[in-house]
Amino acid sequence: MSEAIAPRTGGRILVDGLVAQGVEHVFCVPGESYLSVLDALHDAPIALTVCRHEAGAAMMADAVARLTDRPGICMVTRGPGASNAMAGLHVAEHDSVPLILFVGQIERGMRGRGAFQEMDYRAVFGSIAKWVVEVDDPARIPEVLSRAFHVALQGRPGPVVVALPEDVLTEAARVQDAPRVEPALPWPGLPQMAALQKLLWAAERPALVLGGGGWTATARAAVARFAERFALPVATSFRRASLFDATHPNYAGEIGIAPNPALLRRLAEADLLLLVGARMSEMPSQSYTLLDVPVPRQRLVHVHADAGEIGRVYHPALGIHAASRTFAASLEAVQPPQEIRWSGAPEAAHAAYLAWSEPPPARPEAVDAGRVDMGQVDMSQVDMGQVDLGQVDLGQVDMGQVDMGQVDMGQVLLWLRDRLPPEAVVANGAGNYAIWPGRFHRFRDFATQLAPTSGSMGYGVPAAIGAKRLDPTRPVVAFAGDGCFLMTGQDFATAVQYGLAVIVIVVDNGMYGTIRMHQEREYPGRVTGTDLRNPDFAAYARAFGGHGETVDRTDAFGPAFERASASGLPAIIHVRVDPDVITPATTLSALRARSAKR
Repeated sequence: MSEAIAPRTGGRILVDGLVAQGVEHVFCVPGESYLSVLDALHDAPIALTVCRHEAGAAMMADAVARLTDRPGICMVTRGPGASNAMAGLHVAEHDSVPLILFVGQIERGMRGRGAFQEMDYRAVFGSIAKWVVEVDDPARIPEVLSRAFHVALQGRPGPVVVALPEDVLTEAARVQDAPRVEPALPWPGLPQMAALQKLLWAAERPALVLGGGGWTATARAAVARFAERFALPVATSFRRASLFDATHPNYAGEIGIAPNPALLRRLAEADLLLLVGARMSEMPSQSYTLLDVPVPRQRLVHVHADAGEIGRVYHPALGIHAASRTFAASLEAVQPPQEIRWSGAPEAAHAAYLAWSEPPPARPEAVDAGRVDMGQVDMSQVDMGQVDLGQVDLGQVDMGQVDMGQVDMGQVLLWLRDRLPPEAVVANGAGNYAIWPGRFHRFRDFATQLAPTSGSMGYGVPAAIGAKRLDPTRPVVAFAGDGCFLMTGQDFATAVQYGLAVIVIVVDNGMYGTIRMHQEREYPGRVTGTDLRNPDFAAYARAFGGHGETVDRTDAFGPAFERASASGLPAIIHVRVDPDVITPATTLSALRARSAKR
């Protein structure tokens, strides 16, 4: 049979195989090491997006994977190109996102000689990727491609790295394409579902937490019906808010960085905690204190697609090896008790969430800082990499040189919340600015939040571009801090090149604020290396061919956003904020005053 098949180069075999897998988008930075693949893409029904940095390309592919539930595809060249892409792979690994990174490699005969840009990819990516492989024979490309899709999708989804020697891509072989891969998803057993029903019937204060990857809109809807029948309060794990409609009467909020204290209490006091898809790692677990390790004080039901995650950190009362979507489908058969002893719990939880997600005053601590009982806040449980609680020594900042913007980010989020349609995608990277969209935006539709649980700066802009490339008709807004934006801001040029009208809101406070806080807390009075002198971000947008706006007052934001939307161009709205207002709950000066009283 193989003789009836026309010979194809390895590059053509790879691209034809991607088409057979249903791939529609590839994100890349081109390189001479995989010219044969680029040539095959010339005639393929795949949209190729050429990016300006490999980290951005990998993060765009990551965003497409989150929105389609199929592996995102990224292609880079050897050595520096592969190294640059590592940031995106780390996001995919941490966030359980299926991603396949194809790396052009040196020729087979040159290996081990220290050839130009040579790397051992198994050694470099072995701790990040689920599988790292180097192809030695073009005839094995379909086999490797099939396995790469299986590994990326099955169990806990994650990244795969495939190295492709340059001569393998130019050499010809006669081989068939592998069929489209669908993951083999584990289903829960009937005895497990019966045990779950028994535990629910015996509970008095149950709660449900959703997280992880591999979800679908159908699964989300099934879980919502289950929560309604059992009157369960439902929380979402860190940066998984779009797994449940924020306006649903059972929604209790997101459990992540600086969460609602009422939600923390509810989960801590639950006698039965149903954890579906999530791992309850450092951020949502409040540094592994919300659940005791290894045996939680709550009776824990842990549902996960990877059997290795069940019992890895927490010993569950009931472990269910199942994918989120198969578990959700099985919930239809679980029946509620005749009497629900926790009646009223979802209403109370939702009311607490609604109150928490309403913006506070613009300067929340115009009140005396002494009234804030910081002794009631366990600071060891706060991820200071995301939340700058204000140890900045303002005495080290020449405030006469700082343009103190009069922008209330809470009101900005309220304005957006009232106007963005439910299907709008909201993306962000990492930094204090992310607290505002995370807390005040109410995600309605499935797969509308693109945010890294890995806390990776620079993620928001390329993720937004990837989402817009996938569906140019869908509104997409990215939030980025001033430091965060300039990690991957060069890919704004990619948005302009492809006419992708994303709107990027750059929140500028003129510093790496979270790192400054660490300095002030650990080395008071010895601030160094955290001040930022920023460009005019609106002018930056215009220089690339996009639309730029500058906002330094709250009432100027709405008109600026409307002009940006009407422009039809990729846009940057440069929002200059008061650096003293460091979180929705506190200011730097108030906390410094508190510190001085100690």
